[in-house]
Amino acid sequence: MVPARIEDLLRAHAPQVLGALVRRYGHFDTAEDAVQEALLAASTQWPACGIPQEPRTWLIRVASRRLIDILRSEQSRREREAAEAVRIPPEQYLAPPADAGLPGDDSLALLFVCCHPALSRPSQVALTLRAVGGLTTAEIAHAFLVPEPTLAQRISRAKKQIKTSGIGFQPPPPDEYAARLDAVLQVLYLIFNEGYVATAGPELQRADLAAEAIRLTRMLHRVLPDDGEVAGLLALMLLVHSRRAARTDAGGALVPLAEQDRGLWDRDEIDEGVALVTHAMSHADLGPYQLQAAIAAVHAEAATAGDTDWRQILGLYDLLERMTDNPVVTLNRAVAVAMVHGPRAGLTFLTYLDDDPRLAGQHRLEAVRGHLLELAGEPGQARECYETAARRTTSRPEQRYLQLKAAQLAGS
Repeated sequence: MVPARIEDLLRAHAPQVLGALVRRYGHFDTAEDAVQEALLAASTQWPACGIPQEPRTWLIRVASRRLIDILRSEQSRREREAAEAVRIPPEQYLAPPADAGLPGDDSLALLFVCCHPALSRPSQVALTLRAVGGLTTAEIAHAFLVPEPTLAQRISRAKKQIKTSGIGFQPPPPDEYAARLDAVLQVLYLIFNEGYVATAGPELQRADLAAEAIRLTRMLHRVLPDDGEVAGLLALMLLVHSRRAARTDAGGALVPLAEQDRGLWDRDEIDEGVALVTHAMSHADLGPYQLQAAIAAVHAEAATAGDTDWRQILGLYDLLERMTDNPVVTLNRAVAVAMVHGPRAGLTFLTYLDDDPRLAGQHRLEAVRGHLLELAGEPGQARECYETAARRTTSRPEQRYLQLKAAQLAGS
């Protein structure tokens, strides 16, 4: 059993180690294998021998040596020793020395190479979530609302394309940022979402993923300080992340937004997020991340759930829905419609989503329907929806919450 502290450390360093190897040696797919072997070595050695003083340098050294071994083996099999010796100077076969300082953080550069315009948008996002976010194929498939085998093939094709097309590991020049930025922002958004509500497992949140998404988005904001959508995404993350301490009770059970102790919300993150989105919306073209941040800001600035300005939220969702083709946005708008015009108006709105294949088999639609039916005074139908949603979710805290809601309505 690997101690939790070591597991967290390895998860945090894995994307940076992969970035360092790909930048130095190329060979994306082989580098990923070498990093996995280094992580395995660390998980067996560190619990017994202690964590090295510079864990990232240690991981890069071990992964580099393994990568070089793999490359040399391949060269030998293909009889390319001479050609490879000309292409790569001998000193580049050496791993970083033991006393080398920490390398620069290559996570942002890795993010941009995974979002290279030669790759399709779905491949860009899927590959980056795997390489930079460290998500499993199942987690990414859930985020994309696609079958897991389809997602696995998508990642495999992207890796092969990087290998065969000679895509270099270099951040794009400033005039190429726009071609990759949409994909980069979508990746960061999905990584954060998986951290905020884990797809599966015993915990509601994965703090490491949420923190990594915020860290990378801060880095991107420093590179592009005047981009309204970068600022909007960072604001959105901070405003949502500010609620983390109030989202579960002492036993780890989910606490819905309306019932959270707002005294536990992080005011520093709220203040920073509100300042970011306020500045972005007044100085840049309006975009979907800014609108989502503005919605989160309305929630954050309400002293109680009853003080929430739902009419303002509905107006923001009206704008957001016109900008995006996302069933989750429509689902959230239905809740806002219900809060402004009554639950039956929200239920009518949900019927537009019943045949959307992107929500097929997902728990969100039935969970929201159950909530609105409960508000509408239909406990029997609400209970059935909660039970259906509980069967569909793979998050145990969400499952327990939905089962509890159904049980509370059983005698009604």
